[in-house]
Amino acid sequence: MTLADGIWQQIFNFDHYGELLTLVRNSLIAGVALGLVGGLVGVFVIMRDLPFAVHGISELSFAGASAALLLGVNIVGGSIVGSLIAAGAIGLLGSRARDRNSVIGTLMPFGLGLGVLFLALYKGRAANKFGILTGQIVAVDTPQMSWLLGTAAVVLVALMFMWRPLAFASADPEVAEARGVPVRGLSFAFMLVLGLAVALSVQIVGALLVLTLVVTPAAAAARITASPVLLPVLSVAFAVTSIEGGILLALGSSIPISPYVTTISFTIYIGCRLVGTYRTRTSGPKRHHDVVANPS
Repeated sequence: MTLADGIWQQIFNFDHYGELLTLVRNSLIAGVALGLVGGLVGVFVIMRDLPFAVHGISELSFAGASAALLLGVNIVGGSIVGSLIAAGAIGLLGSRARDRNSVIGTLMPFGLGLGVLFLALYKGRAANKFGILTGQIVAVDTPQMSWLLGTAAVVLVALMFMWRPLAFASADPEVAEARGVPVRGLSFAFMLVLGLAVALSVQIVGALLVLTLVVTPAAAAARITASPVLLPVLSVAFAVTSIEGGILLALGSSIPISPYVTTISFTIYIGCRLVGTYRTRTSGPKRHHDVVANPS
C-alpha cells in the first residue's frame, strides 16, 4: 500500500460504517440543535459585526472547559461558564466598537493562557485535551446530550423573544433607541446568548475553529440573499449541513470532526460567494437597461 493510499484510508475509511452509525444517534440529534442555534445566532453576529467577539468568547470557553477537565466536572458546564464570563465582560465594558475590540484583544490571550495552563496540569488522556481544541461530538453521551439540548433550548427561546427588536436595533440602533427600544439592554442580553451559542459550538469543532459554525453559515447566506426571512433559513440549513456532514464523514475515519465541518462550511461559503458575484454581474446590465428605458 502506498503512502497516498494510507493517508486516504485514514481520512476516509467506511469499513463497518453501518454498525458505527448506531453509535452516533445522540451526536446527530445534538448536531441538528446546534446547527439551529449557530445558524440563527450567526445572523446577528454578521449584522452587528461581532466575529471578533465570537473568537474572544471561544478563548474563555476553552479556559472554562479546560478547568472543568482538570477538576473532573462537566466539561460542557465549564465551557458555558467561561463563555458567559467573557460575553458579560464584553457586553459591559465594550459598548462601542473600539472599546469592544480592545476588551476582546485583552481577554483572548488571557483565556488562551489559562486554558493552556489547565491542560498542562491535566494528567489524564491526551484525547480529552485534544477534543477541547478540535471537537469531539462523535462521542456525545447522555448527560452531555442533556446539557447541550437544554442550553440550546434556552438560546432558542431567548432569540424568539428578542428577534424583532434585536433585528431593529441591529439594523438602525439610533432610530430604534429613539422609538423606545432598549438598545443597550438588548445588546448585553444578546452577548450572553452569543456566549451560550459559542460554548455549544466549541463542543463540535473545538475552541480553535468555532467561527465555522457561528459565522460562516450566516456569512454564506448573506452573500445570496438580504431577505429577513430567507437569510436565517439558509443560515440554519448551511450550519446543519456542515455539522451533520462533518459527523458522518468523521465517523468513517480517525481524523477529528473539525476539518470535515470546516471544509463543508467553507465550500458552501465559496459556492454562495460565486453565486452572489454572478448574480451581481448579470443583474447590473439589466438595472442599467431599465434606467435607460424608464428615465423617470
